[in-house]
Amino acid sequence: MPTSRRRVQVTLDPEFERELAAHDPAPSSRSRLIRDLALRGLQAEREAGERAREATDYLGEIASGAVDYDFDEARRAYEDRG
Repeated sequence: MPTSRRRVQVTLDPEFERELAAHDPAPSSRSRLIRDLALRGLQAEREAGERAREATDYLGEIASGAVDYDFDEARRAYEDRG
């Protein structure tokens, strides 16, 4: 059944074809699999961006003195990881 929704074209190059086959060699719907994987990838990218923004904000607070950060203690903790 045709859809009224916009579509995108995805080229199944050798790398993409190989990864799809490794994930699921015989999906019941390749289109559904690609959609689901795209959604998971987009969510992961959004979450990574949020973590990066939070880290940048935190570093800005340290740099401005809004957060009390003990650099000597952080260095000791890093060295103790051994």
